[in-house]
Amino acid sequence: MKRAVLLAIAVAAACSQPLPESGAIVIDMPTSPNNLDPRYGTDGASALAQQLIFNDLIGFDEHMRLAPELASSWETTDYRTYLVHLKRGVHFHDGHELTSKDVVYTFTSILDPKMASPFRGGYRDLDTVSALDTYTVQFVCKQPTGAFLINLHMKIIPDGASRDLRDHPVGTGPYEFARYAVDDTVEVKRFADYFGGAARNPGVALKIVPDDIMRGLELRKRTADLVINDLVPDIAYELQRDGLALTTVPGLDYQYLAFNFRDPILQDLRVRRAIGFAINRQSIVEYLGRGLATLADGMFPPSHWAFEPNVFRFAYDPARAKALLDEAGYRDPDGDGPQPRLTLTLKTTNQEFQRLQAAVIQDNLKQVGIKLEIRTYEFATLYADVLKGNFQMYTLQWVGGAVADPDILRRVFHSQMVPPAGFNRGHFSDAEVDRLLDDAARATDLESRRQRYARVQERLAELAPYISLWHKTNFALAQPELDGVQLSPAADLRFLKNVSRRPGAARPPAN
Repeated sequence: MKRAVLLAIAVAAACSQPLPESGAIVIDMPTSPNNLDPRYGTDGASALAQQLIFNDLIGFDEHMRLAPELASSWETTDYRTYLVHLKRGVHFHDGHELTSKDVVYTFTSILDPKMASPFRGGYRDLDTVSALDTYTVQFVCKQPTGAFLINLHMKIIPDGASRDLRDHPVGTGPYEFARYAVDDTVEVKRFADYFGGAARNPGVALKIVPDDIMRGLELRKRTADLVINDLVPDIAYELQRDGLALTTVPGLDYQYLAFNFRDPILQDLRVRRAIGFAINRQSIVEYLGRGLATLADGMFPPSHWAFEPNVFRFAYDPARAKALLDEAGYRDPDGDGPQPRLTLTLKTTNQEFQRLQAAVIQDNLKQVGIKLEIRTYEFATLYADVLKGNFQMYTLQWVGGAVADPDILRRVFHSQMVPPAGFNRGHFSDAEVDRLLDDAARATDLESRRQRYARVQERLAELAPYISLWHKTNFALAQPELDGVQLSPAADLRFLKNVSRRPGAARPPAN
């Protein structure tokens, strides 16, 4: 995006919504949360909003290692029975103190088949959960497993909470729910009794602005305070030159292209590999990403403790792609002429970067004889299709916390993890992958887990259920008067409680 374009459109952007009078920190984001109940909301926007309202039983530190959050400590002697001790003096927004009853209810409701939580598949090894006393919870697994603790990275809800929690959430987080106007704004206000200390600002407003250019213009007009990752890199660089503060940190977010294995064309490994060799991933990173992304060869970046470097990788090799298509029986009907070998459909969101990326992939595939039809949707529509398996191919992004532990591989690629049990949305099935994942789930110490999940990554790289595209470099663009903007690898919003305006720095008027 050229600087002149931003300036020209800025003149016509007088219709931007005003900032809340409360002095809340305003963050522009492209999509609305689907569900504010942490038992159900699995999309990125829902996860971000939930981070402000709820706390996890066990959290992560800055190196994505498990760390206390609502739990003060935990212990196990046999990797089958886990005792979790709760912090005392933690209160929900309705005033009642967090106890083991709330924790037990959270997990039993997730395990209840009638509740149909998409997180239920993560707890197939959990046999019982019970309260030993007011502040101690016992989890008993069906078999010893070192992968269980990551499943306690779950936001805790009040005992007895109904499905109404999706619209009126009550948690223990630094902010309490104030208002949600769908496709407009989620507003939360400072919770004065937060156990981690009250926020340094009166509240946060998550404003839904679907268009990339409009999000950039709202920053320029100062009708927004902050945008995190949700800008086309070209616009981000232009806004930095205009005086906004840019903060970056290597991220965990993972962009991928997924296949539907119920489609007879895409069941063929040669076709999937041909697509992988045809996509110029480096050009996407360099020219679209503007350095705010790095090539991905799997779900985990090189900084991840479970990352396995010795796996099959796709290079940009159109000749090899054509040879694989020939081998699969999709020969070019007219040589270098216009007729395609086959036609496929790619679904993606209507965000600007995703549209541009889809256009690059479309052109790449055209060069090897594949006609690609691109269909763009609002996120909610795309996500609904993905959950129903209504696609041939799609591009989406796993966000930071989701890939913190390698157990995510089981929930995404095990044949028993198709929705609603898990996240195997493409119905991928491989007996060897299932065996390796089951074996990895039984590992207890860190090194054994690393070695076993390495074998899983090797097998998945060979079978290509996903084409890995890139890992995001997290970035935030903020008004220069904001203090305390500090991103994590997961790009979560928990840092917002420490954000304030510098003394004497009033919000400047809109231009």
